[in-house]
Amino acid sequence: MGAPLVMTLSMIINFYCVIIFVWVILSWFKSSSKIVTDIYNVLDTVASPYVNLFRKFIPPMGGLDISPLVALICLQLVARLLFGLLV
Repeated sequence: MGAPLVMTLSMIINFYCVIIFVWVILSWFKSSSKIVTDIYNVLDTVASPYVNLFRKFIPPMGGLDISPLVALICLQLVARLLFGLLV
């Protein structure tokens, strides 16, 4: 696998991690601002399908949903494996 391809995939994975992180943060705040709500809805459309894969196996614990955290950890492991192929 070529170095540029691995680096591109790694950057895409890191960008997706940022999307999930911002999505989680915005979910904590119920805003009446239309802009914030629109941003949240777009991020929800992008992040929800991946995180929902983990929600099937990880139920909320005490009202706390840790599936986004597990999803982020898995993405970071994949990014590190890709980076390991580069080295």
